[in-house]
Parts: sequence; C-alpha cells; structure tokens
Amino acid sequence: MKISYNWLKQFIKIDWNSEETAALLTDLGLEVEIVDKYQSIKGGLEGIVVGHVLTCVPHPDADRLKITTVDLGTGTPVQIVCGAANVDAGQKVPVATIGTVLYDAAGVAFTIKKGKIRGQESHGMICAEDELGLGEGHDGIMVLDESLVPGTAAATVFKIENDEVFEIGLTPNRADAMSHYGTARDLRAGLLQKGVNVELITPSVSNFRVDMRTLKIDVNVEDTTLAPRYCGVTISGITVKPSPNWLQDRLKAIGIAPKNNIVDVTNYVLHELGQPLHAFDASKITGKVIVKTLPAGTKFTTLDDVERTLHEEDLMICDEKGPMCIAGVFGGTKSGVSENTNSIFLESAYFNPVSIRKTAKRHQLNTDASFRFERGIDPTITAYALKRAALLIQEVAGGEITSDVTDIYQKKIEDFAVFLNFDKAAKIIGQELPKDTIKKILVSLDIKVNSVSETGLGLTIPSYRVDVQREIDVIEEILRVYGYNNINFSKKLNATVSNAPRNEDYKIQNIVATQLNSQGFNEMMANSLTTASYVELSDMLKEEHNVTMLNPLSNDLATLRQSLLFSGLEAISYNINRKNSDLKLFEFGKSYHKFLSGFEEHKHLTLFLTGNRNKESWTNAQKPSDFFLFKGYVDAILARFGIQKTQNTPVTSDIFSEGIAIGVGHNALVEFGVVKKSILKTFGIKQEVFYADFNWDILLKMISSKIKFTEIPKYPEVRRDLALLVDQNVTYDSIYAIARQTEKSLLKEINLFDVYEGKNLPEGKKSYALSFIIQDSAKTLTDTQIDKIMSKLQKNFETELGASLR
Repeated sequence: MKISYNWLKQFIKIDWNSEETAALLTDLGLEVEIVDKYQSIKGGLEGIVVGHVLTCVPHPDADRLKITTVDLGTGTPVQIVCGAANVDAGQKVPVATIGTVLYDAAGVAFTIKKGKIRGQESHGMICAEDELGLGEGHDGIMVLDESLVPGTAAATVFKIENDEVFEIGLTPNRADAMSHYGTARDLRAGLLQKGVNVELITPSVSNFRVDMRTLKIDVNVEDTTLAPRYCGVTISGITVKPSPNWLQDRLKAIGIAPKNNIVDVTNYVLHELGQPLHAFDASKITGKVIVKTLPAGTKFTTLDDVERTLHEEDLMICDEKGPMCIAGVFGGTKSGVSENTNSIFLESAYFNPVSIRKTAKRHQLNTDASFRFERGIDPTITAYALKRAALLIQEVAGGEITSDVTDIYQKKIEDFAVFLNFDKAAKIIGQELPKDTIKKILVSLDIKVNSVSETGLGLTIPSYRVDVQREIDVIEEILRVYGYNNINFSKKLNATVSNAPRNEDYKIQNIVATQLNSQGFNEMMANSLTTASYVELSDMLKEEHNVTMLNPLSNDLATLRQSLLFSGLEAISYNINRKNSDLKLFEFGKSYHKFLSGFEEHKHLTLFLTGNRNKESWTNAQKPSDFFLFKGYVDAILARFGIQKTQNTPVTSDIFSEGIAIGVGHNALVEFGVVKKSILKTFGIKQEVFYADFNWDILLKMISSKIKFTEIPKYPEVRRDLALLVDQNVTYDSIYAIARQTEKSLLKEINLFDVYEGKNLPEGKKSYALSFIIQDSAKTLTDTQIDKIMSKLQKNFETELGASLR
C-alpha cells in the first residue's frame, strides 16, 4: 500500500520528517518498507530558469537555426543556438542551463552541455513543453508571461509537486488502515502516546445539498445479506474531461494512472477514506437499480472486454434489462462512464466480505475495490463517502445533485462488546501498565470505554475494526500503540532441559545435511504446490492421485506434488539458464497422494547432480560427473545411517534411462540413476542429470539406537591385486560375492579400480583390475597365509566364473 505524505498531512498536521514518521508507523504495525520521492515533473525542473531573449538573428550557416542572446538574471547574457521557428527577441522563455538533466519521452536522462552548433557556441537550451515534461507540444518553444523576472526558477512558476511516498507492507487483518484517513488515525494514536496532541481532520461534507430532484433512480436490494448497506445519488450536467493537476498528482504519487475526472474522484475517495465507489452512466440505466444474484451461467462482459460466466452466488448490480456490474469487484462495458456522459448514478455500498472474496477469486479478478471489500470496510462511512465524492465531482466536473441520497440499511452492523481484564493484560504484556495509560490508548483508537471496575474495562469496539473482536486482540492493540520497545525485559533467564531422543527426525536431517554440504551439495527448498500436468511425464504417477487445491493461487500452483523430481528439475533449469550449470542439490520434502483409503504424505530426501565435478582451473582438467561418482554419494548416506547388507537391483521406475534400487529385505531405501532425456527436454535441460530419491521414513526406522564399534587394529593390513580376464556378462557383484564367500574373516575390503574393454583382448572378454585388503586383528600375517588366501580366491574365480589372470 502506498501512502502520500502530502496527502496524509491533509488529515493530520505534523512537521516531522519522513524518516521519523516512517519509524513511528512501523512501530505501530504499519511497516514502512521504503520511502520514495515523487515529483509531478521528473527532475523537478531543477536547473530550468526564466530567460529573457534580448536578440535573435539567423544562423549564418543554417537556414532553420537562430542565434539568440538570453538574459538569465546573472548579469551576463549567454548565447544559445535555437531551432524553434517561434523564438523571437523580447520573449520570456524557459532555459535549461549548462549541467541541467532533462528526460526524453521514454524517461531516459540526458545532460545539457556547452557545445558548438554549426560553428556557433551554445550555452544552454530554450525548451518546448514536451522537453520539460509540461505537455506534449513540440511545435515551438514555450513563451512565458512577460511579467516574469529573468533567473526565476521554473519550479516556482509551474508549482512542481514534491512528495514522499511510504510503501507500507500492510498485513491483511488491518483493513481499517487501507486508506490515508485510516493511516492518519493510527498515526494520531501513536503521536498521542508520545505526548504530541494533534487533531484528526476529516473532510467536511456540510456543503452537500440537493440542487433539484429531476433524476431519481430507485434502488431495490433483493439480497440484504450480501449487500447490508447500499447508497446512491444522481449528479447531472457534468462534463467528463481530464482531472485538474492537483488531483492527478495525488493519484500519480501512489501509482494510480489518471483516466478522467469522474473515475479519478472515485479512486481518490477510495484511497482517501477506504470506501470503494462506482459511477454508472445514468443514461444507460433502464428503470431502477437492482442488487441481486443471477442464475448460474449468465454471461457478462466486464470493463476489460472479457466475457465471464457468472456463478449463482455472484452479487450483481443490475437494471431492469440485465447486469451492469459485478458488485464490489469490476464494472461492465455497457454502463461505464465515457466522454459523452453528462449524468451519473454514484454508488457507495458495504458488501459482504466473504461473498466478494469468493467472487473475486472465482473470476480471478483483483481490484482495489475487491481488495478492500473482501477484508471488511467501515459500514458507518458509506453515505459520508458518497457525499464527499459528490462534492468533489461537482468541483472538478461541474453539475448538480439531482436526487436525494438513497440509503438502504435494513439491519445495522453493530459494534463489538469486549471486556478487558487488567490482570490478563499484564500477564500477556509482561508488564503492568498504568490504567490511565490503557484507557488513553483505547480512546485514541476510537474504542469506547463503557464501564470501569477494579478488575477491568467494558469496551465497545467500532465495527470497522474487524480484527479486534476478542480480549487478546484488544491487548495487542494496547501493546502496539504503547510500543513493543517500551516493554521492560526481565533480567531473569528461565530454561528447561528436555530429554530428547537421539534419533529425532530433525537431528538426523542435520547430520545428513552437514555431510552433503561437506561434499559440495547445496540444500534447496521447493514449493510443495506445482502444476498438475507433471504427472503425465511418468506412468508411475496417476492423475487421480493428485491432491488439488480448492482455491488455487494459479494453475501452476494448483496441485500438491507427487514427486520431488520435477521441482528439482525446475531449479536446475533455472540455474542452467543463468550460466550456473555445475550443480549439486539436495532437498528434504514431502510428496502428497490421494488414494481410495485416504490422503497420504511421504517424506523424501532427494539428490541432484549435473555438470562437471570441479570448477574450471588451470591445475585440474574438467571432468563431467558420472554415475559412479553419484553412487558414491548415495552409498555414503547409507553408510552414515549404519545400514549394511543391502541388495542392489535394476530400477523399475520409468523416470530413469538406467538406474539402481538399493533395499534391505522388502524395503526399497533409495532409487537413483540417470534421468530420461525425454523428461529433461520438458524443462529445457540438455545435459545429463543424476537423481536419487531416498524413502526417508523407512531410513529413520532402520537406524539402530545401539552404538557398535570395533577397535583400531594394531597389526598392518596387506594389499594384493589381481587382473582378471572374464566374460562380458560377468558382473563385479558376482566377483565380490565369491570373494566374500571364499574368505570371510581376514578379507576386509574389495575394490574394483579399473575396467578395460578393447583391443588386445579376446572377443567377448573384458578385464577387471581388483585390489584385496587382507588383515588379521590378532597378529601379523605371514607370506604363506597371504599366498594361500590369494590362491583360493584365484581358484574360485577360475572355477565359478571361468576367469583367468592377464
């Protein structure tokens, strides 16, 4: 929300600088995120002065140029070369002096410099309207009033508006502050707490009167539940034209583009008082105005020329022919104000917030009006805001009030009654505040104190404070105005020590995350909401298992993810597109599924690897990441969990072009492999991506609570290598199994350190180079023992696999 400081000062007279005011607003809960400068003319005409043209003669070397001498009020006239046809001696003109920064139509800055034009020096520029941002005219230079004194700053001549704009990060519950008046009301309460007594000024509507009763439009509210209050009045004889500068400047300062004087006034009152308004062309209304719902399926074209299909719960503003406006949300094309409009029906209403919220979301419309209606506006100012707008329209568009104000308000929206207990307030705040201070704060917030007792206060909360309906809400109001920074801190520190299990989820997560960080991985956190179409990328995922949102933010965030793969690929694609293609990512997250038995959530740990192993360096040649490197990261996690005796099986998931599943018994712990190119193509990824998906819930169950350890051996280990020539179909797993079966006690490690296939080998053969670590924890091994073990290994390889030594 944007708040103009100049506009705010119309409600509350304050001479504080913007920094002090922003700090107080932030302390009050209206957090000022930034303070921007605003000027009605970009650059503020700084460096532009009034000049008096003393002489004007043709340029000797250019037919369309003239050489002028101009008095700038400095005592020494300057020479300026000008190309305007209307420049002449004796004129008072705006001059951009040397060093002045001007802006072209696109907003690009350029600086006026001393130069030569066709051999003649020029010390500035005599300006046209568009060059100063004062208009669009470029037929010639601006000729100013003859009475102006040379050297007068142009900013004083053209009354430049200089303003400061607060960008407030308003929380959704603070509907009462969604206007300049609401912000001023809060600011006044904060100033009173600081001992600064200022008056809150409200715009007067005492001049409102009915000029003649010649255009009465009856109103029929059929659904008073959805439209508890509805007001209207007609204004005739208006002229639709651009708004005056003061009104345009107010709207431009807060980022609203002016349209015409009628629409601008409705926007002005909206941001001034927080009351949305709508103006209908009275000549386009047939019969009376009817506030009602229409049958489902009714077609209606809104101001953006989009034909919308109405829901049976959408509240509509209609005439006797049909719908004219979606109540509180968006107007229609056929009843809006145009340049030919000369009479209007002006609407001011209070609509049911829930109804407006549903309608706005249903049609994916988010307007300034719906933003306020759906959060709850002040029902007591509906008629007041209507009169305020009517007077402004008369001021800027002429015309006469031609009907009485229609005000349909069958059931008054009551204020809220709350009892505040002093002891509870002290307990929540952490400090006992003086009772007089509490009462003073409440009164400054328009909260009435009906009764006072030793135990507390009986209060009436104004109906516009929809966020203050409970005792705790009142305490929060007291605290924010009193100031969180003014609450004393206790010097006593209390702490409790809990006996938490070692294997709690978050602790294990931190351990694994630390390990992955040390290996160069970065943690990512993706949105659990995603697009429903991702399930089409894998036959393993089913559309009927999608958990869909009833009220999605957008189509891309309408479904809870069934797999963490696609959100990870989105992150990889995003990084690659920004020249960051060497990635190691991991994520802890959940997948969501809807089955016949009900909804289910499953927690996962996922790893992603793509690009080169190391950063580019003159000491290391770049080498792409491969499957075995990735497998090492996966195995390291299982090892950190202390999980052993696993089985490797080919993966069955269709997201991998090749992959492995590692499990224990019937439990699959992790599936990993190379992601299919067809899936990568969907995300625009052209490089290989490795992906691992750990079933985190099962991993946690397999952690042993018992600590197992072995002593560090005192005796040395021995390494022996074998180069085996085996058939192409022989796997490393089969060699590993035979070796373990051959020597169970002394054989500690088996490692495959080279695989060779190619020339100089018999057809259908390959070479495996393996190392074997042999160690006895009780004594030093002898050569005889070592040779005996290696002989047995060689013999079993020859017998069972048909292997031979190279």
